[in-house]
Amino acid sequence: MVDSVETEVPPLAGYTVGITAARRADELAALLERRGANVVHGPAIRIVPLPDDAELQAATEGMIADPVDYVVVTTGIGFRGWVEAAEGWGLGPDLLGILGKAEVFARGPKAKGAVRAAGLVESWSPASESNSEVLEYLLDSGVDGKRVAVQLHGEPLPNFVNSLRAEGAEVVEIPVYRWTLPADVGPLERLLDAVLAGSIDALTFTSAPAAASLLAMAQRQGRHDTLLDVLRGPVLPVCVGSVTAGPLLDAGIPVVQPERPRIGALARSVATELPGRATRLRVGDIQLELRGQGVVVDGVLRVVPPAPMAVLRALCVTPGKVLSRPALIGVLRKHSGRDEDVDAHAVETAIARLRSALGDSTLVQTVVKRGYRLAIPV
Repeated sequence: MVDSVETEVPPLAGYTVGITAARRADELAALLERRGANVVHGPAIRIVPLPDDAELQAATEGMIADPVDYVVVTTGIGFRGWVEAAEGWGLGPDLLGILGKAEVFARGPKAKGAVRAAGLVESWSPASESNSEVLEYLLDSGVDGKRVAVQLHGEPLPNFVNSLRAEGAEVVEIPVYRWTLPADVGPLERLLDAVLAGSIDALTFTSAPAAASLLAMAQRQGRHDTLLDVLRGPVLPVCVGSVTAGPLLDAGIPVVQPERPRIGALARSVATELPGRATRLRVGDIQLELRGQGVVVDGVLRVVPPAPMAVLRALCVTPGKVLSRPALIGVLRKHSGRDEDVDAHAVETAIARLRSALGDSTLVQTVVKRGYRLAIPV
């Protein structure tokens, strides 16, 4: 029996979305599933707090010994972890005293909330919630001769830090936590397999380290170039913001990102962009909309198995024109990744399953001794 949805079709029904997030993955999954998506989660990183880290403690002690003029707070969780770690070392009051005398710049609402929860008041926070706007504000204000503390958020911020130093600032980097591979990389490997197999329609990223980690895993497995190809083509990469997009853009991968770097906005971008890429055509009196793992047939979502879906996509490249059996054998071989067991019988089986899935056998016609076509006059 073929599953179908006979009510209004949700925007992401028939699509599968991959999530690489380590934090707030459940929240993002719920937002996507509410819009109809099937979700596959493979965390690409594991965040490691550094309450006992010597590097963080040394940076904190150095800042207390030589106070800073400006402090850039990039994440709420990172700032809270920093203050808690300082309290554990007996440096809490000294750190808060230094921060209270400096000008504090909070990147977004969560960073601002953490600053205020510590009894401090931010000097400025950008409406865009972006590091780039914080950097622009600092450079416009003048940083020559100023000592600036930058709270990192899991990875270095070379452009941010180097831009400040180029304008004469002394920068103190505050590494509040680090990232590493998950203890269990199995889910990430399975997600990567699904991306390369064409069963993922969009891949979401909420941190730059997650993007870098996925690319690094593909590199280690000898599949880096293949991953780049699919992320530049059939799979839609969606990043929560410009910093997150950095590793992908550096690799020449175009990305989609919302205007505001928020989880909800990320989910809305996926729900807008994926349907916008759908193939739509009319076959006789019937309207078809090809989605990732299914077809909306006159307002009814019908789930189509992967091999018949590959055949349908091939038939839709030149709607109404005949596609020969040898050509469809090639389509199925490319889909399966192997040559064995793909012959004329496999094509006939895929066509039969496609007709059954669509619920109307007349949509795909057999042209005797030639092949198959969509029932569209040419």
